[in-house]
Parts: sequence; C-alpha cells; structure tokens
Amino acid sequence: MKRTRLNANHRKLGAKIIEFFGWEMPVEFKGIIEEHLAVRKQAGLFDVSHMGEIVIHGKQALDFVQYLTPNDAARLTTDKSQYSALTTPKGTFIDDLLVYCLAEDKYLLVVNAANSDKDYDWILSHKKGFDVEVENKSDDHTQLALQGPNAVEILEPLTEINLEEMKPFRFSWGKVAGIDVLVSRTGYTGEDGFEIYTLSGQPEIIWEAILEKGKDFGLLPVGLGARDTLRLEAKLMLYGNDIDETTTVLEADLGWLIKFKKGDFLGRDALLRQKEEGIKRKIMGFELSEKGIARPHYPVFLEGKKISDVRSGSFSPYLKKSIGLTYLPMDNTEAGTEFEIEIRGKMVKARVVPTPFYKRGDKS
Repeated sequence: MKRTRLNANHRKLGAKIIEFFGWEMPVEFKGIIEEHLAVRKQAGLFDVSHMGEIVIHGKQALDFVQYLTPNDAARLTTDKSQYSALTTPKGTFIDDLLVYCLAEDKYLLVVNAANSDKDYDWILSHKKGFDVEVENKSDDHTQLALQGPNAVEILEPLTEINLEEMKPFRFSWGKVAGIDVLVSRTGYTGEDGFEIYTLSGQPEIIWEAILEKGKDFGLLPVGLGARDTLRLEAKLMLYGNDIDETTTVLEADLGWLIKFKKGDFLGRDALLRQKEEGIKRKIMGFELSEKGIARPHYPVFLEGKKISDVRSGSFSPYLKKSIGLTYLPMDNTEAGTEFEIEIRGKMVKARVVPTPFYKRGDKS
C-alpha cells in the first residue's frame, strides 16, 4: 500500500483512512458534508499526491503530446496548462488529464491515480518515431489543492507569487512557506483555487502552513469523499465512472476540447466520423423526483426498458438534492425528460436537468 508524504499528518488530524487504488488516503476528517460546504463557502485543503505525473521531454515533445491528445498543446506557453485526454484510436478515453508546458521541449502530464502506470505504458507504446524521453515522476511529487472562495487570501501571505493576476489554467514557479513549488490556478471542485506541486521531501511544511493561515478563514482539511461530491456538483468527469475506454470524447459532452484543425491525433478519424454522423447518446445530468440516492451502476429505465446505468450519483450537500450522471439516447436528452432508476428493487423517478448542477457564483 502506498502512502503520501502527508500520511502521518492526516492520522494526526484523526482522518478516516481508506484504500484507494493502492493508496492509503483520507476519505474524511470532520465529515463529508461539513468539508464539502467549507470548500463552497470558505476553503478546503486536499492532499492529492496520489495523482500521477508523467514528463515528456525532447526535440519532438510537442509533436508527441499533440499526437497523444485531442486538445491543441501548441497553444500553450510556459505559464499555461490545459485540460485534455489520452484517447484511443476509437476516440475513447485512456484517461483525462492536465497538460502543462514546462518548456518548449518539456511537458508535464498530470493523470489519475488509478491510471498512472497504465497511462505511462500507453504513452511508451506510442513513442516510436518521436525523438522524446518519457519519465514517470509520480512518486517524486507531492500535490496539494487549496480550493474555495478564500483560497487567494489564505495562500497570498505564504508566497511571493502574484496570485491575484494568475488567470485560470495559468501557473507559476516560486515558493510557498519557503518550499520550491509550481502553483497553478486549477482544481477539481468547481471553485476558485490552486493546485500546488512540489518535489520537496518536506511537503508537510506547506500543508501545516496553509492549515495555520487558514484558521481565520474557515479552512478545513478535506478528504476524497467531499472531493467526489464537489466535482459531481460541478459536472467534472471521473474516470472509471463517467468516462472510460467505452465512451468517446463527444459522448462525454467534452467536444470543446477536440481541436480537429490542429492535425492528426489518436482517435481523430473516429471522432470526426462520429461528429459528422451524429452521436447516438450523451452523458446527461439528472436529479431524483422522489426520495433516494442513485449510486453508480444502478440501472436506468425508460418506459419499462433498461437503457443505461448511473455513472455517478450522490446526495448533493450544497444543493440538498440527489443528483447524478448517466448516458441517455439523444432523443431523451431534453431537460425535463423523465425516466426511472432502480434503487434497491424500487423504481424511483428522475428527470434530466441542465448541468453543471452547481456553478461558481450560485451562492445561497
């Protein structure tokens, strides 16, 4: 079982620890709902060091990243990152990821914890013909996420990086609490905030400094439980639930990240063909019209016929309703469309609703 460098800090705070894809990770500290609401209203600090970091460098690093991903990495400068994917020739997902341009010939790919070894092998299997080196640096990094409306005020006194002027998906090198870091204005919660990467062997200095500075701002340490409910409210995809090797980028409602004009990439022909022919299904948000919680894998029925399964589903702590995501036939994707979900042997009514369920600024 792998442990992040902050494992002892979590245990000291009384975190509930679970096994998560081979890692010991905190699922909650004070409670999922309390942590969720802290991020929405004040701020939360996450240890996400289980995420994977893969570095591609060399003369043809950009060309290789362009081939592996559907977004246009040529648009990146050395202070920008972008959301993208590793796609199969069928236009489906090996993973979703963030791409950072560290230098003209060097890119950092931040991938999901469950997929880091698989992604690394996938990338290596496609490097033939490209003058590049690929390194799996996952074990070298510690990654923290500071998320919420008070994130700037908490982090600002701990760094000389100009956080106010940093735009979304921009990043900068510097120090936090005296430790060398890369800070990016990114996150997985639907809130403003930052992700902090360090190669330091003492990341607890950053963790403790942020917790201390955040005391006056309502900051809480946050586990994986609230991370999942936060990302669902914001309709941010979870690999293995909402996207996988059976779902295409277009079906996942992520067509905006496909840049067909940039040239060839894995899955381009399949996705272009699917775009021209029209997709037959799409991931849609729903809320329950009756009591219950629609968990992943629960069957979805339309007019008595099983048509799909719930991909993600939970009670929304902020919206105080049961929400979820499922793939529906295109004829049944209009807002208000009703269907049923089988929950513990009982058919429960649900309806299609616009997404994201929650958007920053929708404060109550």
